Amino acid sequence: MSGRPGGKVTLSAEPTKLAESLVENISNVIVGKREAIELSLVSLFSRGHILIEDVPGVGKTMLARSIAVTTGCDFRRLQFTPDLLPSDVTGASIFNQKTENFEFRTGPIMAQIVLADEVNRATPKTQSALLEAMGERQVTVEGVTHMLPEPFMVMATQNPIEYEGTFPLPEAQLDRFFMRISLGYPSREEEVAIMDRRESVDPIDQLTSACKPEDILEIQKQADDVYINELVKQYIVDLANATRDHREAALGVSPRASLNLMKGAKAMAMVRARDFVTPDDVKAIAVPVMAHRVLLSPSARMRGITQAAVVDEILNTVPVPGGGGGRAPA
Repeated sequence: MSGRPGGKVTLSAEPTKLAESLVENISNVIVGKREAIELSLVSLFSRGHILIEDVPGVGKTMLARSIAVTTGCDFRRLQFTPDLLPSDVTGASIFNQKTENFEFRTGPIMAQIVLADEVNRATPKTQSALLEAMGERQVTVEGVTHMLPEPFMVMATQNPIEYEGTFPLPEAQLDRFFMRISLGYPSREEEVAIMDRRESVDPIDQLTSACKPEDILEIQKQADDVYINELVKQYIVDLANATRDHREAALGVSPRASLNLMKGAKAMAMVRARDFVTPDDVKAIAVPVMAHRVLLSPSARMRGITQAAVVDEILNTVPVPGGGGGRAPA
């Protein structure tokens, strides 16, 4: 790879090789969903969280488990239900009669990969228990702050077509998710391959780790070091501003979306074996990063316009710096 301006050391090839091995490893379990796997890893490398919105049975839980196993991370699954309490998520202080002291018992959130299954089935009070953990990587219980392990990622799931007994995620909660992705149904050939692989054994039981959590922390540091030109930063801001001015949007994306686009584009460039960001890296993650943050106007919803369609239109209309070049002169 070429060096970046300023004479700093170029990005090592090792993170790229490791990222590819992680994708291949997870693909042994999640068949035909390479893009979703890559986006999930980009989010992990960017210290982000993922909302997987899809119908039941397409592999949402299996994706989370596969990422945890292949990265060697501690995994906890939390089933969100209407009677779930915030303390069931964060943990609680329990009185120990022997020591006559209160002791903190950690909740499921104290893991490196946390699956919040059917997150929209819990009440808003319980959903809010995730806000501090996702935003600040810590939880505060009875005035005491407890730091979360590193790396840390929440993978939440929800069914987009089942509304009875659910509590829609508020905008503040949605904004905490780095990406929203979906897996979708497999093709005919992919579904046959899934049946073949699971005819006698479950591939997840044979999956082995391809790295250690410490390796993920190193990749995160390497992703931070990827070069992004000022013009590409301006392009990201132009995309964000376009959502705020779009005729179909009641509310555009927040500055957090711009930051996430920059971080995600850096991680995507690294996955693509480059030590600099191009507009194509931004485009590759723009819909997963931005769409769920766009609040559509009532008339747009009535006409069936989707958030993804708004972002796609913006990507097609906002000028790309340099006609598609990535490393304009500093």
